[in-house]
Amino acid sequence: MRNGTAITEFVLLGFPGIQGLQTPLFIVIFLIYLLTLAGNGLIIAIVWAEPRLQIPMYFFLCNLSFLEIWYTTTVIPKLLETFVVARTVICISCCLLQAFFHFFLGTTEFLILTIMSFDRYLAICKPLRYPTIMTSNLCLQLALSAWVVGFTIVFCQMMLLIQLPFCGNNVINHFYCDVGPILKAACTNTSILELLGVLATVLVIPGSLLFTMISYVYILSTILRIPSVTGRQKAFSTCASHLTVVSLLYGAVLFMYLRPTAHSSFKINKVVSVLNTIFTPLLNPFIYTIRNKEVKGALRKAITCPKTGHAK
Repeated sequence: MRNGTAITEFVLLGFPGIQGLQTPLFIVIFLIYLLTLAGNGLIIAIVWAEPRLQIPMYFFLCNLSFLEIWYTTTVIPKLLETFVVARTVICISCCLLQAFFHFFLGTTEFLILTIMSFDRYLAICKPLRYPTIMTSNLCLQLALSAWVVGFTIVFCQMMLLIQLPFCGNNVINHFYCDVGPILKAACTNTSILELLGVLATVLVIPGSLLFTMISYVYILSTILRIPSVTGRQKAFSTCASHLTVVSLLYGAVLFMYLRPTAHSSFKINKVVSVLNTIFTPLLNPFIYTIRNKEVKGALRKAITCPKTGHAK
């Protein structure tokens, strides 16, 4: 046990070196948050309203959009508070709850993206067997498994974390409750929790990335064997959006968690965290709709049909 007074709250520093920019940053991030909610919510609404889109690929996309809505909601409201309040305080229970949902939803997102790569592998490499393999029951089971596994991995660690006494430095040099600074404030040895965190990180991030890379090796080898250029382009377009999202997400997370980090580079980590928690959820709806003719067609139909009905 370390000597010190027991703490009951944490202080989020946010971005202390942005004096004079709080108001414009608040407006920009608030608008980004609204666009993220609207974009991901629109994808869910379009998929469930259009029967042609109620196929496995879009079912998993709905899960991803639902995740993004809540993933940003766990972080952005408190981040916005750091721009308007000089001393952003969060109670210990609230901080642990935010950390739980942040890592639970983040872990589940990796698993959903991995399932989506498996879906694309079956669709391109096993097209004749795809309808019989990827049934609605299997889709539901895979999605539910991702949520349950993500919840279990983070919940087990959180049950150990909430039992720790805290009496150290209560200042968190971040804009959300990251587990690292929370562990530093503990009054007892946290080596077991740190080890569990590393194991979970290695299991989820490199493990899911390896599975995704193997899937895409088979996908690309199958696409290259398609004789017609049109056929190759059509096959690749079905997984281009997913591959883009995977590259953005894994690139940011691997940069933050799987490299030796010096103290001087922590500001860079916070910037990458902004990209990962704010901009990536905003970009996902656009990435999946810009090149997707089916989604754009369903969106045009949703916009024009009410007008047509009113005219009649």
